[in-house]
Amino acid sequence: MKIDTTVMEAIEKCGKKQEMVIEILHELQSKFNYLPQEALQRVSEILDMPLSQVYSIATFYNAFSLQPRGRHKIGVCMGTPCHVKGAQRIVEAIERAYNMKAGGTDPKGDFTLETSGCVGTCGLAPVVVIDEEEMYGKVTQTSVLKILERYKKK
Repeated sequence: MKIDTTVMEAIEKCGKKQEMVIEILHELQSKFNYLPQEALQRVSEILDMPLSQVYSIATFYNAFSLQPRGRHKIGVCMGTPCHVKGAQRIVEAIERAYNMKAGGTDPKGDFTLETSGCVGTCGLAPVVVIDEEEMYGKVTQTSVLKILERYKKK
């Protein structure tokens, strides 16, 4: 995927205005699964914005990543009930199985592992959320790895 072409398409879709920079960055994030440095530079040039301002926006919002992310995002709830019921062991099992650390992406680019605060489903602790869409409750170290294998094949 060519960065320059993708940046131009995002700007055409969202509008060539500085106040549309967040929407443009969202569009680029959805295309690349992160915000490449070259893309941020092109946005800066085309919108006539200081690069520091574009970076400031890109690093302020948690929705944006400056590092490549996996095809699937794994979120492990670390709220008190989940923590007490073994969420840290769930994180460690995923880290071992996929050779990554929380906050990082596995070497094959399948998964990005993140921890979060309470997701509000304490009765299902410990809870894992995949791609911010599918929630799995009462997971174990074994069951979470089986769940992830299904996503790996998608």
